[in-house]
Amino acid sequence: MVDPVSSNSAPAASSLTSALGGNQAMGKDAFLKLLVAQLKNQDPLKPQDDSAFVAQLAQFSSLEQTMGINSRLDMLSAQSQGLQNSQIVSMVGKEAAVKGSLVTSDGTGMGVPVAFSLSGDSDKTTVLIQDQSGNTVRKIDLGSKSAGIARITWDGRNDAGNIQPAGTYQITVQAQNAQGSAVSVSQETTGTIMSVSFDKGYPVLNLDTGVSVPVADLLQVKSPPNTSKP
Repeated sequence: MVDPVSSNSAPAASSLTSALGGNQAMGKDAFLKLLVAQLKNQDPLKPQDDSAFVAQLAQFSSLEQTMGINSRLDMLSAQSQGLQNSQIVSMVGKEAAVKGSLVTSDGTGMGVPVAFSLSGDSDKTTVLIQDQSGNTVRKIDLGSKSAGIARITWDGRNDAGNIQPAGTYQITVQAQNAQGSAVSVSQETTGTIMSVSFDKGYPVLNLDTGVSVPVADLLQVKSPPNTSKP
């Protein structure tokens, strides 16, 4: 009399667990190990049906192809990111307009451009200019402004008409409509792109004004004016 063979015994289960290596995420190698372990531990009196075996092989082939596609997609993504980073680095040395509220004065009384955008018409519009200590050096009343982009030039002087030292200044724009409600303001600043950093996981533009912004805040970029003599 032949003793029955138990294919679902603890040793078989142990072999399957060992084949998976205790890892719940099954890759193609783990799948193949599982298939081999299953064949080793099947009941010799009740071998696996051919159609089921073929289906498992088809699953393995499909898994292998999918992993190959994912690998190629990762490679294409890395190449695309590399090209994009190269294009961003090529902007170094160019003038850029970015979202921000800082401007730089050279201390000579040269005009400093200030730009902002209003979400709606304003009845009262005020521009406050503060130094690095937080002191308000200039208050400019612009009156009513239409919705959209507004540009002014600060002459680098305080309210008394004195030229302010070279440095970085904070621009704050306050706007109200005719009903006295605040109008949303989006500010922008300009500067020359000195470098691009990638340590945050995304490109960051570093301007000569001391402003650092993610590339997503870039509004405009242009070549610097040609100062060379003919």
